[in-house]
Amino acid sequence: MLDRRFIRDHPDAVREAARAKGIDLDVDELLQTDKSVRNLQHELDDAQAERKSSARQFARADEARRAELRAGQAELDGRLRQLRDELAEASAQLQELMLRTPTIPWEGAPVGADESANVTIRTWGEPPSFDFEPLDHVELLEKRGWAEFARARKVAGERAYALRGDAVLLERALHSYAIDMLLNRDFTVISVPSLVKEEALIGTGQFPGHREETYAIPADDLYLAGTAEVALVGMHSGEILDKKQLPVRYAGISPCFRREIGSAGRDVRGLLRVHQFEKVEQFVICEADAAESDRWHAELLSTAEHLLQGLGLHYEVVETSTGDMGIGKYRMNDINTWFPSLNRFRETHSCSSLHDWQARRANLRYRDTDGTVRFAHTLNNTAIATPRLLAALVENDQAATGEIRVPEVLRPYLRQRELL
Repeated sequence: MLDRRFIRDHPDAVREAARAKGIDLDVDELLQTDKSVRNLQHELDDAQAERKSSARQFARADEARRAELRAGQAELDGRLRQLRDELAEASAQLQELMLRTPTIPWEGAPVGADESANVTIRTWGEPPSFDFEPLDHVELLEKRGWAEFARARKVAGERAYALRGDAVLLERALHSYAIDMLLNRDFTVISVPSLVKEEALIGTGQFPGHREETYAIPADDLYLAGTAEVALVGMHSGEILDKKQLPVRYAGISPCFRREIGSAGRDVRGLLRVHQFEKVEQFVICEADAAESDRWHAELLSTAEHLLQGLGLHYEVVETSTGDMGIGKYRMNDINTWFPSLNRFRETHSCSSLHDWQARRANLRYRDTDGTVRFAHTLNNTAIATPRLLAALVENDQAATGEIRVPEVLRPYLRQRELL
């Protein structure tokens, strides 16, 4: 959400941001509604002041004057009720429009409608070379008895899976590797609820735009979150932190749930696009300073790259286009990891800066050294998300025997085993 004063002062910038991000937002309607709200609030304030003045006069008036004042007060009370109703209706309409206002994107972001406009800015490593016919991760896992796909679908339907044996240990090793790296970078490990209230999803920006992608539990007025970021923002909503507490750095651990509506084809096979997955999320709350926010964006991106480099996985970093980055993102870089079975990269990490857009929605603030209360900046990036990264690992590190070579960084978590 943007500052209303900023929208009034820079309507063309907001129009351009909405156009670049493909958001259906009538900025003129927003400005007119904002004006109506301010006018109604002014009228209400004046009417309330008049009502208080009448009450003071009533206390010291004679009976004849009190009769006159009673008649005026009755009329004024009716006017107050009408103004409150009109203001509530206009404020609700304004809030709905405000929730659809986009962050002004970074000037270096490619302008385009979707991921086809994304630009690769660097790559690391090389695709693996095999002297045998490599298998995809589904064939590998089933050959080793490491996954149950058909049986899991009997329980949970399409895109369900169950890992077995060494695949479970390998997945756990990936998460432990990520947690240890983040601990060494002064992140606080925190496990968070996956069941969240609607306000938490509004605060992070998932609602209202992505409601259809979220699992709902109507009986309890709860939802299943698609990332730890939802709970991490929500846990600090309505708070005023001290600047000395910043930056807040979390390694958020949670199961995640996404409905993944509308995706189909070979690239959703097996573990590539599932409804339930595990993730360690990097999340930062920092002061409202563009340079500081940029520094943390680079830090989160670097951490994810170091994780992949430690695993020896070939990847690319892309500058995400305005139409692909989402409504609240100031800047977004995806990291796409190489999948031999697809002969292409697939997204495994997404690094996002939101400036104060998210904090305004969640009312997440801090008190500066001069006593000024400001909205904080928030950032997030994946550390490790499985089972997709697990699929990439087994495909890239497979041997002709069907065994999996264990990257050196994971061996401490697997009793120093070099092969699985």
